[in-house]
Amino acid sequence: MDSSNLLLLVVFVVGAPVGYSLARFIDRTRGRDLEEERKRILEKAASEAGNVVRDAEHSAKEASLKARLEAEKELNSIRDELREQSHLQEKEQQGLKQQAEDLRKQEKIVEGTQRRLTDKLEDINRRSDELTGLLDMQRQSLHEVTGMGKEEATTRLLELLDQELQNETGARILSHEKKLSETCDLQARDMLLTALHRYASAHTAESTTSTVDIPSDDMKGRIIGREGRNIRAFEKATGIDVIIDDTPGVVIVSGFDPVRREIGRQAMNKLIADGRIHPSRIEEVVKETEKEIEKFIRRKGEEAAQEVDVQGLHERVIYMLGRMHFRTSYSQNVLRHSVEVSFITGMLAEMIGLDGGVGRRSGLLHDIGKAADHELEGGHPKIGADLLKRHGESVEVVHAAFGHHDEIITEYPYTMLVATADACSASRPGARRESLERYVKRMEELESLATGFPGVERAFAIQAGRELRVIANANDTDDTRAAKICRDIAQALEDQLTYPGEIKVTVLRESRFTELAR
Repeated sequence: MDSSNLLLLVVFVVGAPVGYSLARFIDRTRGRDLEEERKRILEKAASEAGNVVRDAEHSAKEASLKARLEAEKELNSIRDELREQSHLQEKEQQGLKQQAEDLRKQEKIVEGTQRRLTDKLEDINRRSDELTGLLDMQRQSLHEVTGMGKEEATTRLLELLDQELQNETGARILSHEKKLSETCDLQARDMLLTALHRYASAHTAESTTSTVDIPSDDMKGRIIGREGRNIRAFEKATGIDVIIDDTPGVVIVSGFDPVRREIGRQAMNKLIADGRIHPSRIEEVVKETEKEIEKFIRRKGEEAAQEVDVQGLHERVIYMLGRMHFRTSYSQNVLRHSVEVSFITGMLAEMIGLDGGVGRRSGLLHDIGKAADHELEGGHPKIGADLLKRHGESVEVVHAAFGHHDEIITEYPYTMLVATADACSASRPGARRESLERYVKRMEELESLATGFPGVERAFAIQAGRELRVIANANDTDDTRAAKICRDIAQALEDQLTYPGEIKVTVLRESRFTELAR
């Protein structure tokens, strides 16, 4: 233990100086490093400070340069504005100078014009005085020559002026009336032609036949039946007459009701095709045919209403409309005629600013009375008007049906349009057919009636009897007499003949006179 303590003591004694020396050495070495580090920091700080100073000086120089450039730019802008204002002021001064110069020129012109006007006024006053003196002299001379006073002369002069004005006014009125009549005729003709061209239909419609073809004459006996029971049953069921004569290959059905006649025709065809002809079968076929015809009639009425775009018709009116499919007038199908009149009336109404829908409705229903005129008393216009009134049609439509043949005073424009369209539809070439004998007879009646008047040399019926050209004898008549003959012929046509539409009567002499027979 003592040796170890001694050793420790020796180590301590020896190590203490060594440790102290080592510590001093370390401190000196650290001091030198810190000094060097301080010097480096100082040098770096000095360098960075120099850089900052240089950057600050550079930034200051750039800011100063930029401020100077902006100041110079603003100064240049101010200088430009000042130059522009100076230029504008110079222009304004020049304009003011020009205006002043123009004003001076205008003042000179006005002064010259005033001088000329003054001279003219003086000349006019002088001439007025001279004219007044001459008028006084002439007035005195007129008084001395005529022996009339001032008031009497004034009255006479006014009377002469009034007479001349009346004559001139009458001549001008006649001239304007003639021009107005020509213009109205041209416009009406253009409207009618346009309407007819816009609606183009077949010229002649099919007519209902009343004959039935049979395969052989033996079928006639079967149609008649034992002791005529079949034909009696057929006539009782259909309400029409069956005519069986010696004409080969046909059987004729006859009746005033076109619908019943069509039912009989179709029922007869079915019986002939079936071959079973006896009273019970006849009744069965007739009832079946009646139902088919009823449906067909309603379908035809609805198709006609849809074709002309007429809505809201009563069921009875639609049914009566369909019945007209079996009605013909001069071989013209009345239903197709009504559809055509409806289209034309609607187009004419639209052309003159009226309601085209009311026009089409009036035209479609104007002949509705023909579907029942064989059942009721009275003409078809009255029957149709009563029917339409009962089923809620408007007064315009009812009046058009009642008055389209000029039987009453026209109160609504649609009535006149329907009458016009009705005449156009009926008078189109080929719209109606008639036999050659009847046509020739009608032409001869027109010509013979005209030649029966004294002073008429010759007469010619043209345009299918719608115009009568009469040539008057120039030696036996004068213009006044020819005009009277024209009126007398038109009146005689109205009183003695029956015809649809109008007949134009034209009497030719040295002048032409025209009248219409309605």
